[in-house]
Amino acid sequence: MTVICLFLLLFLFMFLGVPIAISLGLSGALSILMFSQDSLSSLAIKLFETSDSYTFLAIPFFLLSGAFMTTGGVAQRLIDFANACVGHIRGGLAIAAVLACMLFAALSGSSPATVAAVGSIAVAGMVRSGYPREFGAGIICNAGTLGILIPPSIVMVVYSAATETSVGKLFMAGVIPGILLGLALMVTIYIVARIKKLPAQPRASFAQWLTCARRAFWGLLLLVIILGGIYSGMFTPTEAAAVAAVYSAFIALFVYKDMRIKDCPKVLLESGRLTIMLLFIIANAMLFAHVLTTEQIPQQITQWVMSEGLTPIGFLIMVNIVLLVAGSFMEPSAIILILAPIFFPIAMKLGIDPIHLGIVMVVNMEIGLVHPPVGLNLFVTSAVTGLTLGQTIRAALPWLMILLLFLVLVTYVPFISLALPEWLGMP
Repeated sequence: MTVICLFLLLFLFMFLGVPIAISLGLSGALSILMFSQDSLSSLAIKLFETSDSYTFLAIPFFLLSGAFMTTGGVAQRLIDFANACVGHIRGGLAIAAVLACMLFAALSGSSPATVAAVGSIAVAGMVRSGYPREFGAGIICNAGTLGILIPPSIVMVVYSAATETSVGKLFMAGVIPGILLGLALMVTIYIVARIKKLPAQPRASFAQWLTCARRAFWGLLLLVIILGGIYSGMFTPTEAAAVAAVYSAFIALFVYKDMRIKDCPKVLLESGRLTIMLLFIIANAMLFAHVLTTEQIPQQITQWVMSEGLTPIGFLIMVNIVLLVAGSFMEPSAIILILAPIFFPIAMKLGIDPIHLGIVMVVNMEIGLVHPPVGLNLFVTSAVTGLTLGQTIRAALPWLMILLLFLVLVTYVPFISLALPEWLGMP
C-alpha cells in the first residue's frame, strides 16, 4: 500500500503541474505520514539526513567553477583553440564547436552550462560563416550533453552518492565514452558537411595555433589539475571540486582578467541559486528513495527479477527503456537518485559492473536532456540561439540518433567504460 500510494501521489502531483522536486518530496512525506510510524517532526530530520552526504559537497564547487569559467571568457579561448585545430576541415567550425564542448565539459561538469557557454559564441560564428542556424543549434544541443559524460560530472557525483561507488573510478570510466561520442558527432558532421558543401576556414599557421593554445592553456590546465589530482591521490573528488572553484576564480580575475572583483557577487549569487535548485531536487528525491528503501522495494524487485530468470542483456534493455521514458519527464539527478538504488542490487546479482551501470545511466540521462517535453538542453539552446522551442527540437532530433546508437554500443560493450579504470589499476 505504501508503494502504491507513493507512486500514485507522485503521478497525481506531476499531472497537476506541481514542480518535480515538490512532487517527489510531498509524495514521500505523505506516504511516511500515512503508512509509517514516524512522527511529523522526523520528516525534517530525514530530509536532512538523506542529503547529508560529503560527496554532494562537490556539486556547489563544480557549479561555482563552471560559473567563473563561463563568465571569465574561457569558452571563447577554447573555441578559438578548437577552430585553430580543426577549422580548416570541411564543416570545421561545427566540428570545432563539438571539440569546444568536449573541452568545456571537462571543466564544468554540467550540460546546460556547456550549451550556454559554447553555444552562445559558436552558433553565432557558424551563422556568420554561412552555416544554417538550425544546423548549429542541433549540434550544440547534442554535443552539450557531453557535459555530464566527460569528467568531472555532477550526475556521476549523484550516482556515486546513491550507490556508494567510487567517484574517481566513475570519472575515469567516462573519459573513453565521452571521447568516442565526440568523435562520432565530428565524423557525422564531416559527412554532412561534404554532402551540403558547408564552408571551411583557412588553415591556421603554426604560429596562430600556438597563440591560441597559449591563450587556452590556463583553462585546459584545470582538467589536468582535477583528474591528475584525483588519480594521484592528492585530493578526493570533493576536494578537487573546491580546488577547481578557487583555481577558476583566480584565472578569471588575475590571469585572463576578464572579470573584476565587483563581478564576483553576481557569479556567487548565480551559482548559489543553481546549487540550491539542484540540491532541493536531490533532497526531495532522496526522501522519495528513502521510502522505497524502507519498504524494501529494491530487494523485492531483485528477488522477482532473479526468479524470472532475466539475463543481463534483458535487464539492460529494461534499464534503457525505463530511463528513456523517465528522462522525458524528470530531471537527471532525480532519476538517478530514485532508480539507481533499485537497479544497483539487481545489476550486482547479475554480475554487471556498477561502474558500467553508472555510465549506461549517464548516457541515458544525456538523451533525456535532448528530447521533449522537458529536455533542459532544448530550452537552453533555444535561449542562446534565438530559435523557437519547436525549431530547436526539429534541429536537435536528427543528431539524437547518434546518441541512441551510441547508447546501444556503450550498453553492450562494457569494455568501453571499464577499460581505462582497469588499465589504471583503480580498485
